Amino acid sequence: MVQLLGVFILAWSLLLGHSPAWAAPPSTIPPEFQALTWTYDSGENSHGPSHWGELDSEFALCDRGQQQSPINLQNANPTDIPNLDFHYRASSVQVQNNGRTLQVNYEPGSYLMLEGQRFDLLQFHFHHPSEHSLEGQNYPMELHLVHRDRQGKLAVIGIMIDRGEENQGLRGVWENLVPAYTPATETSAQINANQLLPAKATSYRYRGSLTTPPCSESVTWIVMEQPIYLSSQQITAFTQLLPANNRPRQSTHGRSLQLDSSP
Repeated sequence: MVQLLGVFILAWSLLLGHSPAWAAPPSTIPPEFQALTWTYDSGENSHGPSHWGELDSEFALCDRGQQQSPINLQNANPTDIPNLDFHYRASSVQVQNNGRTLQVNYEPGSYLMLEGQRFDLLQFHFHHPSEHSLEGQNYPMELHLVHRDRQGKLAVIGIMIDRGEENQGLRGVWENLVPAYTPATETSAQINANQLLPAKATSYRYRGSLTTPPCSESVTWIVMEQPIYLSSQQITAFTQLLPANNRPRQSTHGRSLQLDSSP
């Protein structure tokens, strides 16, 4: 389990540093990063999502798993399930860019209570376009807030991002964008994860997996029903750094999908 968590942290490690607001700095790939074991490329000879399961025996679930993510969120069962209980506080953050995504590392102390279990917030990161879809609709981006409990189980909150007004809650991150293959970098930004949540707290919930290798099926997914917003400039700044970093939708294989019927 420790090894899997280590691979998970590496696989979901991601991204940001310092440059002027909205500017996506040029990237030079250091030699040690030029032979990535997996990518988001497509094509017969690529190391992209359709070939992840062939690249390493530890990635076998990417091809063979029956509870893979992301999925299309539709035909959910409306259910009155326990509400999400957020205990987030403002945090200084590190930002990094591993060439696959942008990640913001959060200070210890913020957590989510989910059905009586505490899950600590570790980091959040972004995908473009969205990985999940709502009734077949993809959004320009998706935010993932990654949590872990004391037993190492993971709970990820997925939030769709649509075009709209500038997101003030993420301004400190966007003012510290760094080029690809930049390690975790301290910033002066203060981020409050409460400001990243939509106004309405209803959500889809299902059992799934990491959306990156090793595609471990140990994840409780909570995808918010409502999106949040970034300006067109903010979205463009991200896409200039990472043109596409989303895994295609996976089969549900008959899994149950719940939709919280009360916020």
